[in-house]
Amino acid sequence: MPMNMSGIRLLIPLIFQKSKSPVLASEVLKEKHGICFAKSHLLAALLRCQKIPSGFCYQRLILDDVHYPYLVLHGLNGVYIQEFNQWIRLDARGNEEGGNAQFSLNHEQLAFPVRKELGEENIPIIFANPIDSVINALTSYKNRDEVWKNFPFNI
Repeated sequence: MPMNMSGIRLLIPLIFQKSKSPVLASEVLKEKHGICFAKSHLLAALLRCQKIPSGFCYQRLILDDVHYPYLVLHGLNGVYIQEFNQWIRLDARGNEEGGNAQFSLNHEQLAFPVRKELGEENIPIIFANPIDSVINALTSYKNRDEVWKNFPFNI
């Protein structure tokens, strides 16, 4: 595979403060930045071009306990590991700001653990395509704050 998940984490920083986020995998490569959704789009495209089945997964998480204490969607990937006949979830977001995602076939470790007591949850579906609300939010709003404040997180 030409670029692995670590490569995406290192080469495509998680930036989306002042500008519109890329949406398509090709845009993420060109712009060299993107939030979790954009990075998951790129990872799925790279895996699929190598004939590795992959899809899109989501979590509902509190964006920031202090400054943005409301639920938003977080995007990641589902990847099928044929040798083990197993789907696993991977987080292309990276390990910045408290996130600690690790690859494992035995124990899932995503960037952010779900805190059920705060209403957070894993959405137990691997989607073949990104959900429409993600695409609409990324194409409709000019920066991250607008996306998070207006994001419809229903799936």
